[in-house]
Amino acid sequence: MWHDRELDVCWLLVAGLAKGEHGDHDDFYQNVARNSSDPSRWMPTDTDVRLLKRERAAALLTEWELVVQQRVAGALRQVLTGGQTRFELPHPAAQLGMMANVTVAVAEVREGDYQADEIVVDIVPEPRHAGSELFWLAIVRVLTTINPPQQSWDRYKDSYSNIAEPGHWSSRVNELADLVERGTLAESIPGQVAHYSHREHIAGSVVKGTAMRALCGVFFVNTQTPDGLPECPECTERWRLLPR
Repeated sequence: MWHDRELDVCWLLVAGLAKGEHGDHDDFYQNVARNSSDPSRWMPTDTDVRLLKRERAAALLTEWELVVQQRVAGALRQVLTGGQTRFELPHPAAQLGMMANVTVAVAEVREGDYQADEIVVDIVPEPRHAGSELFWLAIVRVLTTINPPQQSWDRYKDSYSNIAEPGHWSSRVNELADLVERGTLAESIPGQVAHYSHREHIAGSVVKGTAMRALCGVFFVNTQTPDGLPECPECTERWRLLPR
């Protein structure tokens, strides 16, 4: 084992099989002895270093998403029966400070036959982070934490809204408490219908991972092929009304 001080990691040379009481030509230890004159042969390669950095970046990103999820869960718990709360969204690199301000507001609507718990989430970025892929990942993590279906959110500028049956957010908070305790990230749920959208928006969503708006008004990220999914009735109707 060798401690790489520059990368602050211990590299481990994994031992192989001992064969023929160390007399066999294929014995791992014999192989090491034959090549001991060239120590660089056993040093980490450029590929090893790249893989290490990639693994560290992925671990840092997951830890950051877990922090975001925990803050969202705490905010949602505060406004279960109505009200508004605000918190800061940190950058994965602590030295870069805050990435965005998030406001979560829930309104209990009880009007005759219409009963619902409406939620509005405002995610306002710091100017230097606006439009970045990392900021979009933060948006996806916030919305997935609150309500996982990908096509359930509507958007207007920096505001995202959703409507649920009374009591839904209480149930979601209980689910999030379990996820937070286990250190597990909430998973998004793919859409159940195929939407119509402009072809340029579709291409951008696929390549950059950004969201697009369907003809029906739903705002979502294109992460699945629509093959086999039923068409969105509202999108279909609006498509038929477009001039030919």
